Amino acid sequence: MAKIEIYSTAMCPYCVAAKNLFAARGLDFHELRIDVNPAVCREMLQRAPGVRTVPQIFINGTHVGGFDDLAAAERSGELDRLLADPA
Repeated sequence: MAKIEIYSTAMCPYCVAAKNLFAARGLDFHELRIDVNPAVCREMLQRAPGVRTVPQIFINGTHVGGFDDLAAAERSGELDRLLADPA
């Protein structure tokens, strides 16, 4: 099974949309809340240099990006490849 990590905050509609997309596909994910843990925020900034928005999504260690990037990967079929790749 793919390892899905989502850096998020409580009040982020794009975070909710990303989690809903994964849930609709029956995929488990690990949510990392940057608004309740500053260390998690620093971790996100190290893993995805230059980003300042949430969600930031990683699948099997590969940085997918935010919700728009996730939705584009879903439309193009790239998401299925990322989910299948154990990297």
